Amino acid sequence: MHNRGEEKDMTFEEALENLERVVDELEKGELSLDDTIHKFEEGMKLLKICREKIEEAEMKIEELSGEP
Repeated sequence: MHNRGEEKDMTFEEALENLERVVDELEKGELSLDDTIHKFEEGMKLLKICREKIEEAEMKIEELSGEP
């Protein structure tokens, strides 16, 4: 996983791609409990980044369209 500064620099597409990779790894069910927890935490961070990017895009669209 990237450090905190690099996470914020990720594009939505990069974060989503990484999140999909994490989900795939978790769905395989081949990880130890500790690795599963680590991957889950990583996935939650990536999900947060994706949500933030979507919120930023929504605000920008509202701003550009003149909606409150």
